[in-house]
Amino acid sequence: QVQLVESGGGLVQAGGSLRLSCAASGTIFSINVMGWYRQGPGKQRELVAFINSVGGESTNYADSVKGRFTISRDNAENTVYLQMNSLKPEDTDVYYCYGDVKLRDGGPNLSYWGQGTQVTVSS
Repeated sequence: QVQLVESGGGLVQAGGSLRLSCAASGTIFSINVMGWYRQGPGKQRELVAFINSVGGESTNYADSVKGRFTISRDNAENTVYLQMNSLKPEDTDVYYCYGDVKLRDGGPNLSYWGQGTQVTVSS
């Protein structure tokens, strides 16, 4: 089985920074895409950023976080990071990491999610 465990959430003042981490463990052959979503009460889960290691490394960000957030990954450790700078109160949400994981060579990509970590930005 595969587990994704997030850490690094918390309470920060507007303009501050936080760094989220998400480590994947278990029976993993490879992880192509890793990323972060966020969701607040009564809201749909929205994509924050993802990083794709297939064919080189490419990243993609939601318009709302471009220039403020940076996603990176350590493939050797199956870990993805989200550096969040210049945080705003509207960034307050539960942040979830996910990974598209191959359990074996030639197997399908299976999506796994972390349990979520709360980020609260005070004004």
